[in-house]
Amino acid sequence: MGLGLSLALLCTGWVRAGEGVPLEAGARADLQAALQELSRTRAQIEEERLPLVRRLRELEEAVKARREEWDRARRAADNALVELNVLKAEVRARSNEVAAVEGLLHNYFEAFAGRLHAAEAPRYEAALREFQRARSEDVVEPARRLERELALIEVGLERLERLVGGDLWAGRALAAGGELVEGRYVSLGPLVWFAAAGGQGPAGVTQVRLNSPAPEVAEMGGAASAGIQEVADRGHGEVPVDPTRGNALKIAATKDPLWVHIRKGGPVMVPILLLGLGALAVFVVKWIQLSRVPMATPEEVQAVLGALSEGNTERAQRAARQIQGPVGRILEAALLHWREPKEAVEEVLYERMLALRPRWERGLPFLALAAAAAPLLGLLGTVTGMINTFNVITVFGTGDPKTLAGGISEALITTEFGLIVAIPSLLLHALLSRRLKGLLGQLEQISLAFLNGLPEPGTPARVREGVEP
Repeated sequence: MGLGLSLALLCTGWVRAGEGVPLEAGARADLQAALQELSRTRAQIEEERLPLVRRLRELEEAVKARREEWDRARRAADNALVELNVLKAEVRARSNEVAAVEGLLHNYFEAFAGRLHAAEAPRYEAALREFQRARSEDVVEPARRLERELALIEVGLERLERLVGGDLWAGRALAAGGELVEGRYVSLGPLVWFAAAGGQGPAGVTQVRLNSPAPEVAEMGGAASAGIQEVADRGHGEVPVDPTRGNALKIAATKDPLWVHIRKGGPVMVPILLLGLGALAVFVVKWIQLSRVPMATPEEVQAVLGALSEGNTERAQRAARQIQGPVGRILEAALLHWREPKEAVEEVLYERMLALRPRWERGLPFLALAAAAAPLLGLLGTVTGMINTFNVITVFGTGDPKTLAGGISEALITTEFGLIVAIPSLLLHALLSRRLKGLLGQLEQISLAFLNGLPEPGTPARVREGVEP
């Protein structure tokens, strides 16, 4: 600022140089004043610079301190972030462990509830409900939730201790007539028995039925029931042990008597059974008939041929009449034409056999009909049963299997009996057909032997007897 003023005054002085000395003197005065002003300004600047420098240094020190503090805070934040990540990973690991433990507890809950006997369900219903309630409440702390869920483990251990040493508790069970009776249950391991209170009721092994309000009692009778009653009353005694845990009794209960099994098949069972009885009757009659058909021996046929060789037709006819069965009748008819050519005799024999065959085959088509019609009737019963089943499903749904038992039984039983009738009928038809073919083969063999043994017409008797002329 002072330098600029000096230059301005100098320039002014130069401009005014032509005006004479007064102008120069003024310029000098101005310059002097400017220089003085410059000196004052410099002195003022120098006086103000030192505090500013000092202040700048203080601010720089403060900035340095703040920077160091910020660096420490940043390092602390980084360390805290690392620790936070470690804590988060640990929390996730603990959460996974809690989830795994809860999963195992849930599996234990399902296994525990599934293995409970129906008679034990009321005793542990509260513990099971508490477990489900604790699992469904998500707002509860995991530690508290696990503590409530682990209570089921303690209940299960207590149950195992009771089962190992045997347990008794009061309850109700279904008698054979469907009546609920009061009594006491006896358990030892997986086996459970029941005895009515005071011995006024059933005592036996318990069975669980679907949709039943209580277990059913299968009475053992005799010493077995007395032993169960004694254990229920006194707490000690002998009880019968079923290694199958009641499965043998359940299987035995599913086996119906034959008449009940047939009635479950429905109305289609009537023609199926009639076909079966008819096929059996036809087989018995035909087998007796074919078994009683006598066949001529070679000696009897040779006697007829010997008489013909001697030219004694009457003796040959007497010998043929003595032969029992259809062979004798066929030979009698053939003897009426024995002097004719063998082709004519063969035609007579063949005609007689053709007339005999339909009488022997009578009834065999019925066996074939039964073998073919019985499966079709069974299929008809199957279709009818399935239609009834679908109608029941439409009305009641699929919730209760008992409502479907009738239609399914009819569908399966008719098929079963249709095959039971068809397969033996087919086998019996084949057996009779083979028997008939055997008889016809024997008859053809005898006829062929007779035909080949006939003497040629016009041959002398002594030649036919084998004597030389």
